[in-house]
Amino acid sequence: MTDGFHLAARLSLSFLWLFTAVTSAFLARDIGYQVLASGGITGTFADVCLYSGSLVDAAIGLWLLSGRKLKPCYLVQLMVIATYTLLLTVIDPGFWTHPFGPLTKNLPLLVLIGGLYAHTRE
Repeated sequence: MTDGFHLAARLSLSFLWLFTAVTSAFLARDIGYQVLASGGITGTFADVCLYSGSLVDAAIGLWLLSGRKLKPCYLVQLMVIATYTLLLTVIDPGFWTHPFGPLTKNLPLLVLIGGLYAHTRE
């Protein structure tokens, strides 16, 4: 993996995490609340879940931008994506067959992040 590819992949992942954080917290909260409600999560707990998830996403995005301690960052991403995938699968398995692929996109992301982890020298 070239340094240029590694940088481009890291910055694009940062964009993905940061944009998701902003979208979840500000631009499409209603969709997040609908998904949570379909899993029986409502009220204050839904607020905590939605904003906690947004903060985690923002923290990962900023961590990637910092360029520091990337190997642990890649491991955290793998764990967070796996957790989100499992939770959404339990809440609504239909996300696997959704035409925009909200869960199927996670598989290539896991491969990309795993490759970045394997090729990062720290």
